[in-house]
Amino acid sequence: MRAFFDSNILVYLFDAHAPAKQRTARDRFERHARAGDAILSSQVLSEFFVTVTRKLAVPVPFDAAARLVRNLARLPVVAIDADLVQRAADWSRRYELAYRDALIVVAASAGGATELITEDLQHHQTIEGIRIVNPFVEAGAR
Repeated sequence: MRAFFDSNILVYLFDAHAPAKQRTARDRFERHARAGDAILSSQVLSEFFVTVTRKLAVPVPFDAAARLVRNLARLPVVAIDADLVQRAADWSRRYELAYRDALIVVAASAGGATELITEDLQHHQTIEGIRIVNPFVEAGAR
């Protein structure tokens, strides 16, 4: 089972101000990374970098964040291209999703994911065969 990770889950790996979510995110991410079935997208890496360097209460220093992105990029990464952008526009309307969320779902689909790990969409919803999983709902770490 391939699991696509949204940027919000990756951010919690480094957010000490949300310890329960940090633990849950780390457990889920490490399990999938060790199994070799974690996937990301170029969009996720970009959003992750911006968020950890600018939006955390204690931001990650620029050079450290760049190293984190390099390390995360060792995982399979779906490149966002014109075809995915067009599919996301279609899926945004079809499934009534924000465009950003539609692009995440489209990238998960392109990467062969069966699960999308995120806190932004409805837990247990299925879109195009991809099951949405909010690990914080499952762990009671909201």
